[in-house]
Parts: sequence; structure tokens; C-alpha cells
Amino acid sequence: MTVTPPSPTPIPTPEHEAQERPYRPDPGSRGHIGWVVAGSLAAGLVAAALLVAAPFIPPTEAGVTGAVLCGLGLGWAMLAVLSVRFTDQPQPWATAPALFMGLSGLLLVAFGSSVHEILTWVWPPTLLALVIWMLVRARRQLRSPSRRWLLYPVLAVLALESVGGGYQAVREAVDARANPMPGQMIDVGGRRLHLNCTGSGSPTVVLEPGAGGTSSDLARIAEAVARDTLVCVYDRAGRGWSEPADTPQDATQIATDLHTLLHGGNVPGPYVLAGHSFGGLYALTFAARYPDEVAGMVLVDSTAPASAAHPSATRPGDGASDDLTRRVSALVSSLARLGLGRLVGVPTASHLRSTIDEYVQAHSSTEEAASLRDFGDRPLVVLTAGSGSDAAWSAQQDALATLSTDSVHRVVEGINHPGMVADEKGAAATTRAILDVVSSIRTGRPLAS
Repeated sequence: MTVTPPSPTPIPTPEHEAQERPYRPDPGSRGHIGWVVAGSLAAGLVAAALLVAAPFIPPTEAGVTGAVLCGLGLGWAMLAVLSVRFTDQPQPWATAPALFMGLSGLLLVAFGSSVHEILTWVWPPTLLALVIWMLVRARRQLRSPSRRWLLYPVLAVLALESVGGGYQAVREAVDARANPMPGQMIDVGGRRLHLNCTGSGSPTVVLEPGAGGTSSDLARIAEAVARDTLVCVYDRAGRGWSEPADTPQDATQIATDLHTLLHGGNVPGPYVLAGHSFGGLYALTFAARYPDEVAGMVLVDSTAPASAAHPSATRPGDGASDDLTRRVSALVSSLARLGLGRLVGVPTASHLRSTIDEYVQAHSSTEEAASLRDFGDRPLVVLTAGSGSDAAWSAQQDALATLSTDSVHRVVEGINHPGMVADEKGAAATTRAILDVVSSIRTGRPLAS
């Protein structure tokens, strides 16, 4: 009879025991690691919020993003230091994310957008590799429920951020290659704006898209006008191919940039300005600042200036509230670099930031546009969308038509506000109005004749 020898009992290793045994705090230990993890992560979030609001942090996307990273880096540093000092479960691996986030944040605050563009490509893969390494180290060294309930969710969020950031960077590069830039880039004072002029003849037509719009939104109109005269479209700061601006983009700044852009691009005047929606505010402001260079104007369902709407003695958005709004705007736009902007149809982070800033500056822009009180006898066409316009809007459009003694006010029936440039019938009506102003300037005959 054969006797089978008993199999040897496996000798548990310390690491195996640590993974198999449920965690129970040692009454004699120096501290509860769970409280250190929770407190450190919470402190990082609080520090990030305080730094974002700090006056020494510039209210730019790079500055605000850097502040958030510095705050989060402080939280990881606290986890590394406090776990060593006050618990029996030291977590020295937390030093790595502390250094990575802290140094990245300091570089962004110190050097701004130049570093931001580099980190856009470097950060996502580096962060993903770091998260994987942190997960391995935490699994080995952190024996506490806080690993599952606190640390793992944080690492999951960081992993999603790295994937989203990489996706956004790649998509922007692919989009740029698939849509090569027409026209040219022109320096307007430390940054460049995109300008595209087609056709030939005088006067030169300059098209202004509406809020959040780009030059491509006006392609149908530009193509039609170019058959008769020189027409230029451009992208405001942060839109399309244009580089972002670190200063508030109100109507005065936009008009100044446009003036510098046209002269830098050797675009001959005089100009016929055609602005849709918010673009009308910028056309009015340009005409007020540079009256000798504007020969005519078309306001396409334009936002009314303050004098034609509801003037006010005070301007909200000044001082501390304006600074806070700019910081929130920068923080929101930084989220677009994680791919979130594409969920709401915004292609780039700078586009989202530019659009938010445009609405933030809306009150200032309406007041600045009101500085044009008299357009003389220069030809002016006011176009109003026939669909979706209430009595108050129509009255504001009537008031715009009184700026010139040579003006006409046309209502385009069946077309809504965006359709004035996007719909075939609306774009045709806008094109006809522009060419009517061009013809009036060339022949010297009034529009109303």
C-alpha cells in the first residue's frame, strides 16, 4: 500500500499576508493612514482653489492651470510627508506626483502659454505612466480601505484626464492638417491673427462673424462678394487659426486689433464693414475709432449698442468681479484641453476661452459701440431676421438705421438670427446688402434712390 506524503504547507510571505489579510488599524500605531490620505487630498483641492483666486496668479489659462497643479502637488507632498511622520505606513511614492504637478504648475505660472503648448503633448502620456506606477506602489504600500474608497477614484480621474488630454491634442493636430489655413498670419503686437482676402476691387469689404464665430462661418458670403470686389475675413483672437490673447477682448480691443491687422496685411481702404450679431458691435466701434477709413456698413441682425438698448450709468464686471470672472473663464477653458469642449461642439480650448470672454465683455462692448452716434450720409444697410425677432429687437434695429441719413432697413422674412449667414436665403440677402453698399459708394448714388 502506497502512502502519499502530505503536501508541504506554503509559507506565506509578508507581501502575500498584507494583500490577503483585511486591514485592521493597530491600536499601537502612530496614526490612522486613512485620515492622512483623506486630509492630504482635501488639502490639495483647497490649496488649488485658493491659488486660483490668488492675486499674484495671472488670470490666464496657463496661470490658472498652473495654480491648480501647484495646489494638487501640495496635497501629494503632504501625503508623502505626513504618512512618514505620523503613521506606520509611509507612502514615499507620493513624492513623485507632488514633484511632477508642482514643477509643471510653477513652469506654467512663470512662463505662460509657451510652456502650455509644450505640456499639451508631454503631460498626457507622462501622467498616464505616472498613474500606473502610483497604482502599483499604492497597492503594495497602502493597507487601508482609503486605498479603495479615496485613492483609486482619484487615480481613475487622473487616468481619464491623461486620455482626454491626449485625445484633444491629437484631434487638434488632425483637424489642423485636414483644414489647411487659407490666407496669412499677421502680427498684431506679440501675437498673430489670421487674415484671408480674396477677389479684387474697391472698396474693400471686411466681414465680422458673430459671437463665437470664425472666418469659415462667412465662407458662403465671402465667396459671393469676392466676385465683385476685394473681401477679407479674419479670425478674432483665439478663434480658428488666430492665436489667443491674454487681455480682455472687448469691442475697443477687437477694433484696434482689426485695424492693426488690415494695415499689417496691406489691405487697402476704404472699408465696408459687415458685422453679424456681436460682429455689428465691433463694426460700429471700428467706425467710431477710424471714421476716415470706413466708407459704408452693413449690420446683419446686429446686437444693439447700449444707447439703442438700455443704457446704464455703471458698468458691471469691473474690479474684483471682472478678475474672478476671467479666472473662472480660464479654468473652464482649461477643461477643454481634456477633450470636454468637443462634447459641446467647441474644437479647441482657446476657442472656448475666447467665446466665454466675448460674452463676459458683452456689456463693455455694447457701451463702446454706442460711441458711434452719427454715421453721416455714408451708406448703411440694417438687416433684421424676420423669424424670432420680437418688438423690442425690431425697435433696436430701427434705431440703428437712424445712424445715417442714407440708410435702409430690410427684414428678411422666414430667416432666423443664425440663418442670416448660415442659410442660403439669409446669406444671399446679406450678400445683396453688401453689394448694394459697394455699388452706392462706387456710383455716388444714395441707397434710397
